[in-house]
Amino acid sequence: MSPSPPRRARWALALAALLVATAAPAGAEVRRLVVSSRQEILGGDYEKLGGTVELELDPTHPANAVIVDLERAPRNARGRVEASADFMVLRPRRPSGRRSAALLEVSNRGGKAALPYFNRAAWSLDPTTDADFGDRLLMRLNLTVIWVGWQFDVPRQPGLLRLHAPIAGAGDAPLEGLVRSDWTIDRPAPTLSLAHRGHVAYPVADPRHADNVLTVRSARLGAREVVPRDRWRFARVEDGRLVDDPAHIQLDGGFQRGKIYELVYRARDPVVVGIGLAVVRDLVSWARYDARSEFPVTSAIGVGFSQSGRFLRHFLYQGFNTDEAGRKVFDGMLIHTAGAGRGSFNHRFAQPSRDAHRFSAFFYPTDLFPFTSRTQTDPETGIADGLLARSADRPGQRPKTFFTNTGYEYWGRAASLIHTSPDGRVDVTPLPNERIYHLASGQHYIGAFPPADSERAGRAYRDNPLDFLVTLRALLVRLVDWVVDDRPPPSSAYPILGAGTLVPVGALKFPEIPDVKAPSVIHQAHRVDYGRRWGAGIITREPPGVGAAFPALVSQVDADGNEVAGIRGLELLAPLATYTPWQLRGGDGTDAGELTDFLGTYVSLPRTDAERQRWGDSRVSIERRYVDKRAYLATAARAAESLVGRGVLLREDVPRVLERAEQHWDWIMRN
Repeated sequence: MSPSPPRRARWALALAALLVATAAPAGAEVRRLVVSSRQEILGGDYEKLGGTVELELDPTHPANAVIVDLERAPRNARGRVEASADFMVLRPRRPSGRRSAALLEVSNRGGKAALPYFNRAAWSLDPTTDADFGDRLLMRLNLTVIWVGWQFDVPRQPGLLRLHAPIAGAGDAPLEGLVRSDWTIDRPAPTLSLAHRGHVAYPVADPRHADNVLTVRSARLGAREVVPRDRWRFARVEDGRLVDDPAHIQLDGGFQRGKIYELVYRARDPVVVGIGLAVVRDLVSWARYDARSEFPVTSAIGVGFSQSGRFLRHFLYQGFNTDEAGRKVFDGMLIHTAGAGRGSFNHRFAQPSRDAHRFSAFFYPTDLFPFTSRTQTDPETGIADGLLARSADRPGQRPKTFFTNTGYEYWGRAASLIHTSPDGRVDVTPLPNERIYHLASGQHYIGAFPPADSERAGRAYRDNPLDFLVTLRALLVRLVDWVVDDRPPPSSAYPILGAGTLVPVGALKFPEIPDVKAPSVIHQAHRVDYGRRWGAGIITREPPGVGAAFPALVSQVDADGNEVAGIRGLELLAPLATYTPWQLRGGDGTDAGELTDFLGTYVSLPRTDAERQRWGDSRVSIERRYVDKRAYLATAARAAESLVGRGVLLREDVPRVLERAEQHWDWIMRN
């Protein structure tokens, strides 16, 4: 691996970038790409570029009309709105027989997950060493890997990708509006940040304004109790002293566990958040169609995980897959663990980090109709809409899309709505350019294995180690084949009403398992009223009005409690345990029966019939299933071969999953 160039050489490279990336022609979206670092990696097979992409957006262009408050942002002498974003690109340096394809990962909160997810690499904000690239699957596919900052409020941490966007209405006529923060308290705290998960908050404009109201409640839809104004203030603790702070709140007596606190306050100077959608659109378009491109490609795949998967659904819904010249942006998308959500990615005072779960981050603009790609009518409101309704006259602009969700997204992200009617009574078939894959029994992300004793509650562990990344790797390869070579991918695999595999929570046939109780609740999307100006992207009602819920359905389970529908990995085809995609908060508070964000539960099968009887466990014991370890491994090997045959496991990953299966057997037999 080549060392980093010396400082003088780096400055020369930056200057060269400034000279090469000259001002864009009139009407171009990317004005300049400033390459501030350039480094050979992977023995010279790849080159890593980093720097800043500078944009100019025409507020009068129809392709930009949907960007909220763009027309209120400052303009340069050409009448354009300027913005910039951090970027990093890994580009191959050797030609391939395939057409050149890009994979743009929409960064989740400024980070980089594509290499850990697809390459089994170490997590890194600046991949450089061999360990940072894992087994190089993306490189073996000859993909140009792109990251760009699209989110303005990521935490103030070095290395995170950030969008630098203008403020709307700044200067003599500043804009003000309502902002909401809420918190589910897991342990008592004296102060709280107004921001979500360490992000950058909108500060309060006037701490004494009458619009600033703090409430507390005990349940998701419970009645709010107003906290007297003299009991709280905008402040934080510093060196043991309470100091005024417009981005923090302090409560006399502290914030108590199990309660939901909600603050509505008046803020000033909203960022034009929707420019983040345009940055992704325009950088990919620049790479594909602009002769100045530093990393030219002929096709592009967008990938998003969780928040950034919701970003891609929002991107599609608002028509950003067509650039200003009317050209297609992404040819393919892998939208992972987004459920039925979109997000706070393009409205005034938007907070892109805010999501929505059963018992946290309540009723932000996340789980909103429409949910399916096909246009449907909401029976409550009479509104007809679809995720791809804006591209109805441009079917050729629609990307080939994989929607992948774990079991958690059905419980905690209303995922069933992406393939049912709004009333939950009819299956909705994906469009020909789409596949839906349910990764059965997985939680939102993969838990540690072996599970930690500190997370144990009786026989159950409060985490779920089911490894769905081996499936995701195979699906990415199938998507690249579909985009680049037009080779059809595996058929969709998900729970459906017609087969009886998609059911209400009350119809779940969960077995008797010690220390595990099935939930009686589920996250639901609601019709939500954000006020009369919401159609223009402006919230005037906080907290919002909450109307009727949409049905939320889940996969039925087998006699072990594992989900029966979708892609069932080796852990379910050769079972040694029950993997649930849900976990209850527990304890003795009013929130005990609520769902824990993101997490599932793991509980091994009884090893013997004697254990089964002693525990009062309804599941068949391991000794009844497999004569011995050798018989178990033979069953696992057959399961792995079946997955390879279906195209949902790479041949190269078979040794890995069988090694993990053996480790699983040994761990259970020792514990």
